Amino acid sequence: MPDQTKKPSNVVELKTAKKASNCPMCKKKTDQKFKPFCSKHCADLDLGKWLDGGYRVPAEELLGAYDDFDEED
Repeated sequence: MPDQTKKPSNVVELKTAKKASNCPMCKKKTDQKFKPFCSKHCADLDLGKWLDGGYRVPAEELLGAYDDFDEED
């Protein structure tokens, strides 16, 4: 019986292996339920860091940058 799954010669299969990932907070193996974290605890720690501004990019405010805007706009 001929192989019916044979692909044309111009088709290239991409086999991407799923790399085991680690929790960005504690580096333990991730849990699918809390991905990309390992637990609810680490997910909550990360959320707290976002809410507290822990991931903000430090920058200096430019003096006079908003002088062209009216307060009513």
